[in-house]
Amino acid sequence: MTNYNFLDIISILSLFIGILFSVFLFTSKTKNKLSNRLFGVFLLLSAIDNIFLSKLIGQTSYNTSAIVALLVFLHLPIFYLYIVSVCYSGFKLKTKHILHTIPFFIVNLLLLTNFYGVNPESSIILLSNLSEDFKNSFVHVFIHIQVVCYLVAVFIVLIRAKKIYLENYANSSMAFYTWLFQLTIAISVLHVFAIFKNIYKFSDYETFYYWTRVALQLIELTIFCWYVLKALNAPNLFKSVDSKLKLTSNLISENNTPITEAPKINDEVQALKNYMINEEPYLDSSLTIQGLANQMKLHTKDVSILINHTIGKHFFDFINEYRIQKATQILEDSTQNQLTVLEILYHVGFNSKSSFNTAFKKYTGETPTAYRKLKITG
Repeated sequence: MTNYNFLDIISILSLFIGILFSVFLFTSKTKNKLSNRLFGVFLLLSAIDNIFLSKLIGQTSYNTSAIVALLVFLHLPIFYLYIVSVCYSGFKLKTKHILHTIPFFIVNLLLLTNFYGVNPESSIILLSNLSEDFKNSFVHVFIHIQVVCYLVAVFIVLIRAKKIYLENYANSSMAFYTWLFQLTIAISVLHVFAIFKNIYKFSDYETFYYWTRVALQLIELTIFCWYVLKALNAPNLFKSVDSKLKLTSNLISENNTPITEAPKINDEVQALKNYMINEEPYLDSSLTIQGLANQMKLHTKDVSILINHTIGKHFFDFINEYRIQKATQILEDSTQNQLTVLEILYHVGFNSKSSFNTAFKKYTGETPTAYRKLKITG
């Protein structure tokens, strides 16, 4: 009868949930098919790179076990592509994305001569002397370098996409980027634990190494379960930005935009502010900088530079200021006491109570309810 220890039990749970949820992502019919499938592949690779599964495979084939272990070189490249696909609408897999598999093939070619194809006895000898083999040491260092590089790349993508969103969209909810940052931080913590575990892999601290593996499996299991709950509770969480949009700083540098004379700039800024006050385009919760430019019959690039560069505010903040000003006018009006805070926030262009309360307190220092009470009752 096979004996299972605590680590095996956690490992089996992670393996089961990872495979189950990856199947769910592959088969679910949503508009985010590519993103779902990329994350499904990521979860599947994470499930395959499982301590218990590796142990079972290793009992039958050392070569297969080695290939499974080296699949770790595909984990973060897939996760990186997943993040890009979520952040940018219109993202498609292209031939150039095959370049992300280069590290995986490099390490396989590196181990071709002294691992693959050799007899089982030689494989066993190599496995028992991993710390003394230069190629295996190189592979361990290489994977850690890859982990750091891809995690940095993911954070750069998130920061850039968020900035593009703030410069071009006025949707008041940023929950989707908060979620992506949280997910990336969770994945980063998982890999930090993996690196910490590998420090003791070739040491004499076997008990400590065992419990770091347990901690790693528990973190992975927690992330899997967390993602399942998040996906079930908020299936429409993600709102990608247009992949063709560029940062205002890039628009200025690429087009060599000349510096406009101060009087003309002042006139343009005043015209924009007059339009915002008279036409109140900010009441549209789905307003984008392109939509505002179309209403004003101007080029999107010009409006973007005017708001994000000349005025010095993100479009997101620029629009929300007008929404909050409109909300304060309503809250100060005793004749509109019958309107609830929820009705007011939807009227002025917000689409969630939490984002409205956060923005309102940012600009006034008070909650909407406290502000109304202060202004009306004194």
